[in-house]
Amino acid sequence: MTVIKVENLGKQYHLGQVGTGTISHDLNRWWHRVRGKEDPYLKIGDTNDRTTKGNSDIVWALKDINFEVKQGEVLGIIGRNGAGKSTLLKILSRVTGPTVGDVKVKGRIASLLEVGTGFHPDLSGRENIFLNGAILGMSKQEIKNKFDEIVDFAGVERYIDTPVKRYSSGMYVRLAFAVAAHLEPEILIVDEVLAVGDAEFQKKCLGKMKDVSGQGRTVLFVSHNMPSIKALCTRGLYLEKGGVTFLGDINQTIAKYFEIKAVFEKKGIVPESYERYNTGQAKIKSVQLVDENDMATSEVLYRSKIKFKIKIDVLERINDAIVDIKIVSKDGVVITHTMNIDQDDKPYSLDVGIHDFEVDLHNSFHPDYYNTTVGIHYSIGATIDYLEHIYDFQILNIGQESDYTVSWKHGYLKLDSKWQKV
Repeated sequence: MTVIKVENLGKQYHLGQVGTGTISHDLNRWWHRVRGKEDPYLKIGDTNDRTTKGNSDIVWALKDINFEVKQGEVLGIIGRNGAGKSTLLKILSRVTGPTVGDVKVKGRIASLLEVGTGFHPDLSGRENIFLNGAILGMSKQEIKNKFDEIVDFAGVERYIDTPVKRYSSGMYVRLAFAVAAHLEPEILIVDEVLAVGDAEFQKKCLGKMKDVSGQGRTVLFVSHNMPSIKALCTRGLYLEKGGVTFLGDINQTIAKYFEIKAVFEKKGIVPESYERYNTGQAKIKSVQLVDENDMATSEVLYRSKIKFKIKIDVLERINDAIVDIKIVSKDGVVITHTMNIDQDDKPYSLDVGIHDFEVDLHNSFHPDYYNTTVGIHYSIGATIDYLEHIYDFQILNIGQESDYTVSWKHGYLKLDSKWQKV
């Protein structure tokens, strides 16, 4: 049975102004509506691309969104920051309405969208539990029956009669999740807020969401943590710039998310539009994986050499720079992390200008797709420039010997080992 059906959904925002527009716009819109014509102002606006300067003050945060969710399904929603994930969840939770399109939902929805959603700060934890249960349509006795279980799961028994505005963010989100998951909604919607909790509580939450789906209830889960998405979800929805890029099996969705990019085709030059964290003191200009002939590539033979070249433009002198690389699997697991101080324990001193770096990695990777994150930091840990998922590559299923293939494998790395019968 379909419990959520989204058809032609769109959400439009006006940049730089509050309100719905001018009186002339409103009259024109009304005149089109009474004649049964399309709203003329829905035909304009830019897509939700934060990396470019648009030509309109109207932007589509979501556009042409279509999908269905079946009862008992766990749908993982993934995408880069600003892709429209949270906006979609707010529309499904009826926190905000769509500009166009229809959303049909069967059953009660409990949402955990962000720290602070759904709780009254001046009420105690106890009072907020009963308030949320009443909003979901539960009787006082039904809430009482679940009360002890909620408090025990959240671990806030000592503070249950304290106003929640006194709670830490971790306590707040623990109680909020416990309430959302235990008051038996037909649909549970969870945004990235679980990142506020510690690792043990995140694991506890994932287990609870599995239990909820096992009881025939539906879960929508947004996260940047791909291992969690993969472990919990059966299907995936990949959003990019406010539109649906892919909808299907969760493994295929994650693979699409980490699909090979064409950065290397431009000799590793980082596009100016690439989303990055940057202080302006230095900028990573290019990242390349090169073969034995020093040519940029995205394919590496099994067990053959891996060399990365990195070019950094230093705009202000840095006395204690650390350059690092992470190799990450296609499902988001950090396989290895290396930095220049691994070698000599001394940060680099970098004058203003262009600096080139090379790093050779021992290739113990099993055949699969991987991606690379590169950063430059101060030795105290502060980040100067950071490029996530900037260079994707594949370890091939063949080695340097033409007749060599890898028949099977487990894990990510093939470590050297020595066996003997004793």
